[in-house]
Formats: sequence, structure tokens, C-alpha cells
Amino acid sequence: MNKKDGGMLKKETNIKEKTIIVGLELDKDDIDIEDSLDELEELVKAAGGTVEARIVQRKDAINSALFIGKGKAEEIKTYSEELNIDSVVFDDELSGAQLRNLEELIGKKIIDRTSLILDIFAERATSKEGKLQVKLAQLKYRLPRLVGFRDYLSREGGGIGTRGPGEQKLETDRRHILREVNNIEKQIKETESNRDIQRKQRLDSNIPIIGLVGYTNSGKSTLLNKLTRLYDNEVDLKDVYVKDMLFATLDTSLRKAKLPNGQNYLITDTVGFVSKLPTNLIEAFKGTLEETRYADLLLHVVDVSNEDLDIQIKTTLDILKSLDVLDKPIITVFNKMDKVDITDIFYEDNLIEDKIFISAKEEKNLLKLMELVEEKLPFKYKEVTLKFPYDKHNILNYFMENYNIIDLEHKSDGSYLKLTINEIDMEKYSEYII
Repeated sequence: MNKKDGGMLKKETNIKEKTIIVGLELDKDDIDIEDSLDELEELVKAAGGTVEARIVQRKDAINSALFIGKGKAEEIKTYSEELNIDSVVFDDELSGAQLRNLEELIGKKIIDRTSLILDIFAERATSKEGKLQVKLAQLKYRLPRLVGFRDYLSREGGGIGTRGPGEQKLETDRRHILREVNNIEKQIKETESNRDIQRKQRLDSNIPIIGLVGYTNSGKSTLLNKLTRLYDNEVDLKDVYVKDMLFATLDTSLRKAKLPNGQNYLITDTVGFVSKLPTNLIEAFKGTLEETRYADLLLHVVDVSNEDLDIQIKTTLDILKSLDVLDKPIITVFNKMDKVDITDIFYEDNLIEDKIFISAKEEKNLLKLMELVEEKLPFKYKEVTLKFPYDKHNILNYFMENYNIIDLEHKSDGSYLKLTINEIDMEKYSEYII
């Protein structure tokens, strides 16, 4: 066991929950157990807890009753009593029987990685759709584990792992859960219908769409904020929330920004990924994640300072593969180059063709990034002059709003507009080209 310096740290007026994290290393595992526990510790911190100790067991197979061996579980019980632990967090997903057996033996609240991530999402979701998606994932996760939740879900108070629908004593009524699941799925379909309408309007506008994807805390939100001001420093733009923690933001953000040629584009981000991301959560957020399918180009943001960047890249690419979007143009953006000597970084992958090193925080290489984006976008551009009769000012306004105008002159026979436009608009409005 590796003990960590703990202490009674406070978050505002609340004392942070004290935890022990537990990992099981099997011979077949391809992820280093210590790296996985490092990430689990960050998840615990994001949920508002502190890690007092970590315990690792190496076995050939999983114990069906306790996940770990009985001797190791009894060892955890002893440490939990010595350190006055509130909860024990396992790095893998546990069955309902394992949850119950571990809690009865150890005598502490037992949480697995999946419920911890769902717990963080329940706390961070702010939009109506986000809250519905998280609650749906929680219900689907808890349904087959009702017997394992029977004890601590009915306790007074809260804490890590109990946010969301737990206080409703859902474990006593399976039919109530199923009704709630059906109700939430109907509400989500309604929100998806609204998003489909908005998405169609965006696609009809012929404005390029760039999607930000990547591991949580890789700097996507910081990059989005910087790019929206790169060529258009408007003071009234609202920044996306940024904080150095896992899953600081959950809800999808959409912003308008400018390419080097002056044309507008839309940039959108999605929920950050993490290894062992719960299946129910991916399914619940599928409607949001599918925004990547409608992007013309993806920026895969990677924290180049992270020692586990290879795991993070693989995790993201696996999820993108499940969404069937790997055929899109993808630029791998190695962010946070201010934290490392990039001459020491060597990463090769046959799925990575275009890559660039940047620092979103310090605004290094952002101009080069956008030049690469303009080059790789499937949209082609050409400088033209358009002439609009005065009864076509609705079309003129479209170009004024979405393009960088080189020259505008009003003459007796109409308005003459000089600008660089994409090939789609060039074909659509070819009759107005001089």
C-alpha cells in the first residue's frame, strides 16, 4: 500500500470525503495499473474527495464474489478503520453482488470507477439535456445492481457516489426505475429533435464546422476560447468555463469564429473522454457525441505533457471509431507545449497524419494551426466579385454576416461585393458572380 499525505482539507464549508482507491492488475491488462490509479485519484478529487491511500492486487483472475481476494479485502478493512476512511473506490466496474459483499465485509461505502464518473457528471451537468442524459445513464447502471445499492443509498446524507436519483430509494421499486427510464428517453428524444432542427440550419448555411474532441482536461475549452478571438477580438464574447480538472465542462458549446481568409466557421466541442468511460454514459451522450459526425474537420486535442498520452490518444480514437468518424479530416493538436520540451516528444501512429504542437494557454502556434485547418478543410475558396440587385439584399446580408469583405461598393445598378468564398456558395450563387 502506498500512503498519501492526507489531512482534513475543506471545500468551502464541507470536509472532503476520505477515500482509499483500489486497483486489480491482471496479466492481460494493457494499461499500467499505477497510471490508471493516477487517473482514478484525479477523478476522486474532481468528485470532491481526497485519496488517503492506494492498494493494488495482482491476480490471474477476478474473484466473482469480491472482485479482489478475501485477504486483500480484509486488509482494506483494517486500513479503512486506521485511516478513518469514508469510502473505498475501485478502479473497475463492480457487479451488484460484489458491491454488497465488499460493503458487508469492509463496512464502508463501496464505489466503482463507473459510479464515480457518473457522480461527477451528475454534479457538473448544467443544461436540461445534459442532466437528463446523466440521470438516464445512472438509472441504467443501477438497475442491475439494486441489491448492491440497498444499504448506502438509503442512508442519511450524501457524499461521493450518491448524487442523482439515489435518494429516491429506487432499489425498492424496479418498475419505478423502468418507468423513469422510459420517461427520460422520451424527453431526450424531444431535445434531440430540437437539436436536429438547429443542426439542419447550420448545415444549410454552408459554414464550415470544426469539432473539438479529446481526453478530458486536454485543453479543449481553453483552445475554443482562444480561437474564437484569434481573428475577431470581440469584447462581448462569452468564454467557455475553464478549470484544471477532469470534466470541468460537460455541455456542448458552439461558437462562431473566423478562418485566416476571413470566412466564418463554427467550432463545437464535446464532452471529454476518459479511459474506461462507462458504456451507459457513451450511449446516453450519443446524441451529443454525434455532433462530430456533422463536422467537416476534427481537432483531436492531446495533452502533450501527460505521461499517458498514448493511452489518451488510443481512448479517443477508439471512441471516434465507434462513432464512425475516423474517415473525416483529423488534425492531432498536441497542446500544452509550454510544459514540456517538445524535442523529447516522439509519437507515431498510422492514424495520425496531420499534427501540430501548440500552447492554447500561451497562444503559441495558433496562427499556424488555423492555416493548417484552412488547408485541410474540404471547402475550397476563391476570390470573386459578386453583384447584387437592390432587391436581393437578403442574399447580400448573408455574405456580409458570414464572410470577410474585401471591398463593397454601391452603384446605380446594384451592390458590388469583393470577397473570398467557398466553392459551395460559389456554385449556389454563381449567377451573381461577375
